[in-house]
Amino acid sequence: MSLEERAKATAKNIEGKAQEAMGNVTGDAGDQAEGKMKQGEATVRHSVEDAKDSVKNTIDRA
Repeated sequence: MSLEERAKATAKNIEGKAQEAMGNVTGDAGDQAEGKMKQGEATVRHSVEDAKDSVKNTIDRA
């Protein structure tokens, strides 16, 4: 598990939420979409780290 990668993913998620919220306030559909995209990227990064952890745990048990 890479704490650094998880921290980056969490930061990207927060950035995306803030950008989406700003887009909601200003009515900027581009900011809303980009914010959602960043949140999606963060979800994928977290999933990759989960998969890495799962593989590592399986190898460690073998």
